[in-house]
Amino acid sequence: MRGILAGTALTLSLALPGFADGLTNMTDDERTAFRAEVRAYLMENPEVLVEVMNELEAREQVAAVARDKEMLAAQSDAIFNDAASYVGGNPDGDITVVEFIDYRCGYCRKAWQEVDQLVEGDGNIRFVLKEFPILGEQSVLASRFAIAVLQLHGDDAYKQAHDALLSMRADTTPDALVRVANDLGLEPQPIMDRMNAPEVTKVIEDNHRLAQTMDISGTPTFVVGGTMVRGYVPLEAMQQIVEEQRAKEG
Repeated sequence: MRGILAGTALTLSLALPGFADGLTNMTDDERTAFRAEVRAYLMENPEVLVEVMNELEAREQVAAVARDKEMLAAQSDAIFNDAASYVGGNPDGDITVVEFIDYRCGYCRKAWQEVDQLVEGDGNIRFVLKEFPILGEQSVLASRFAIAVLQLHGDDAYKQAHDALLSMRADTTPDALVRVANDLGLEPQPIMDRMNAPEVTKVIEDNHRLAQTMDISGTPTFVVGGTMVRGYVPLEAMQQIVEEQRAKEG
């Protein structure tokens, strides 16, 4: 109840500019009586609590959207025009979808083929993948491998490695990555050597720094034009988000 009353007080203070000053200017007896009246009213009208919490949640959502827009505008080049990241789909598409991914993330694996369907089915999406390993050493190994493949062999080979890593059920170990390279028809040793190169490390560090700036702490996280989407979203909902963003930009 104390937390709810605090929320009620916060809402009243937002709605009534003089509310907080009024509480401060009350005597102790007046303040005690006022709190008793508020409590009695809420006990008699509990539906008000729902209205209060809904209002707080709505305001928080509006504020979060505003913060995301500011961050996206400030970090636009790093998000959309990073030369170190894979670019697929339609490079000249009218909207860009960016995904921050960790290969050990169950929801990234769940989203994987749906994201492919989104990009391929639309035909006018520019798709950017950002390696964001956050789930331990195996995640880091997988990302280092994928980035090394991208730097040595280009976008097409990277996409094949990306798909293989997302479909892999075994632990991510150096031996497992050698097998992935062989399965893709790539010479393993140059890739394994490249994995610890400063150029690979820099990509991961830059993506972590960008994610921290954008308050991204989980995967998958998507940027759809000017909209941030945190977490897995089913295909139909992603298609709707794309169309809404396309309408805004059009």
